[in-house]
Amino acid sequence: MFALGNAQAYVMLALTIAALAVEVFAFVHALRTRADAFAAAGKRTKNFWLAVTGVAVLLGFVALGGAVLFLGMIAVAAAGVYLADVRPAVESVQGKGSGSRQGPYGPW
Repeated sequence: MFALGNAQAYVMLALTIAALAVEVFAFVHALRTRADAFAAAGKRTKNFWLAVTGVAVLLGFVALGGAVLFLGMIAVAAAGVYLADVRPAVESVQGKGSGSRQGPYGPW
């Protein structure tokens, strides 16, 4: 049983580190994106997304200890919303990525 507990602890640590990496990536992307791209894409302001992803990084770092896993889940969900919704929209406005040639059901 002791070996199984150790294996679970290592898996949780690896997942928490991966989630923290996603949160840091979202924060760095928000930091490097022009402020006017957010407004042009019809999204909230750059400062709003910097605050959301910054708090996500902070919560992900706190969850690294394993004590507050629920906060880690909230943090990775916030970063996921940014990466799935906001990032493609601002990159489309900036002319980056495949978002500039997207139709309603995919690329065309």
